[in-house]
Amino acid sequence: MFEKKVLIFKKKDRETWQQIRELLKAEGFKGVSATHYFGDTVAAGGCGAKLDPRAFGGGKVVDRDIYRIEVRESDKDRALDAIRAHGIVPVVDDTAGVDAALKVRASE
Repeated sequence: MFEKKVLIFKKKDRETWQQIRELLKAEGFKGVSATHYFGDTVAAGGCGAKLDPRAFGGGKVVDRDIYRIEVRESDKDRALDAIRAHGIVPVVDDTAGVDAALKVRASE
């Protein structure tokens, strides 16, 4: 009845996430989980409000969510083939939630 799901997309890329979601829906895939969450660490603001100090600049608010798509294990290969057939590259970025400064230090 219930089947294990596998991750096929994880990245900070809302546009590609939406394209893949719509594509899988149009292709008739069932049991697709498309979620997003805020994965960045935020420095303390000092006033106790826990507001993100990076959001108070000029212009629009920056989208820092991490977007994920999971499909049933039996549908994985077929879903990846359908996504690639439409010219989309599904990426699983395991470092999506890592702070950029830490990524630089790790590569040194």
